[in-house]
Amino acid sequence: MNIDHLVTMANQIGTFFASFPDREEAHAGIATHLERYWAPRMRVKLYEHVDSTRGLGLDPIVLSAIAVQRGLHELPVAENTSVPKDEDTGGDAG
Repeated sequence: MNIDHLVTMANQIGTFFASFPDREEAHAGIATHLERYWAPRMRVKLYEHVDSTRGLGLDPIVLSAIAVQRGLHELPVAENTSVPKDEDTGGDAG
């Protein structure tokens, strides 16, 4: 699973919801989309990317939505992450 592809897809989702005038609704829309339509291993890979690189390449609205979804007020530090490791088993996301 290519993280660059996941970042691109997450940013596309963020671009759609960025047009919402209510920022909380936009964050909820992004989080709901990731939860409903992304396979768990895709979300884990994205969260690992956020934990290890502070979300390098992700748009601010996507980072904010992920932080809200994960119940955080700021982006996590890479060390001691509780996100389980994901094996690259291929799949539809690259």
